[in-house]
Amino acid sequence: MKWQGRRGSSNVRTSSGGGKVIGGGIGGIIIAGILWLVFGVNPMTALQTGQVVAGGGTNTSTEPANDDSRDTQFVEVVLADTEAVWHQVFNEGGGTYQEPSLILFNGQVSSACGSATAATGPFYCPGDQTVYLDTSFFSEMRQNLGITGDQQGSGDEENQGKAGDFAQAYVISHEVGHHVQTLLGITQQVNEAGRQVTRAQANNLSVLQELQADCFAGVWANRNQQRVQFLEAGDVDEALSAAGQIGDDRLARASGRAVTPDSFTHGTSQQRINWFTRGLESGNVQSCDTFS
Repeated sequence: MKWQGRRGSSNVRTSSGGGKVIGGGIGGIIIAGILWLVFGVNPMTALQTGQVVAGGGTNTSTEPANDDSRDTQFVEVVLADTEAVWHQVFNEGGGTYQEPSLILFNGQVSSACGSATAATGPFYCPGDQTVYLDTSFFSEMRQNLGITGDQQGSGDEENQGKAGDFAQAYVISHEVGHHVQTLLGITQQVNEAGRQVTRAQANNLSVLQELQADCFAGVWANRNQQRVQFLEAGDVDEALSAAGQIGDDRLARASGRAVTPDSFTHGTSQQRINWFTRGLESGNVQSCDTFS
């Protein structure tokens, strides 16, 4: 994936520490039930199933990202790419895109959705319209998912042993997809509907929301390719591999658990691959109606 030399977003910040969650205990809910997932479950899943955190807010102080590490620069460029694409998409529809923030944290962080640890994985919180990404994510992606990077076989030593760039970008753009859902009012509708149905039905709503975020990630990739020609040979395979590795069915089998569709919250490996591919091929938000 070609990313060096492009503008980095000014919306990337680093956390200087997280304390106790204010007004809730969502971190405990996550840890108690679903830390076995490689990426964890987005803390918003708890909201989607009616386990609403009372109050909200955050006591994590942040500051602009000021390190020049490869990973930080990469995140800044990918977020800037999402900003450019979604500004274009919203403008085409007569709307205005509001850019999210992205906070890089180390170990633990507090958000308006509650507290989270590195084990929770990347997540988006609509309460503060922020994507949260632990600084160990890229190495965890390599170790837990087996995505090795340099799938083009270039022999570039800098990329050896690193997760594939486009696989990383897919995950970031998936979380930004949740931000788009919030701006479009989809998140709010899912949350309200989830409070009025059974747990299995609420889980299904969560699956549909996650698959739509996968599709939005594909739309972003399509539009960004048109904009800057950033994809290289093997990049799409990296993203499809990542999508397949984090399907609910595969994660259940990997953890020795029974595959029980009623408990799924993100979708099967094949569903995630299919919906990302649909967005990638169409470049059209209208093709991402997972709820119909």
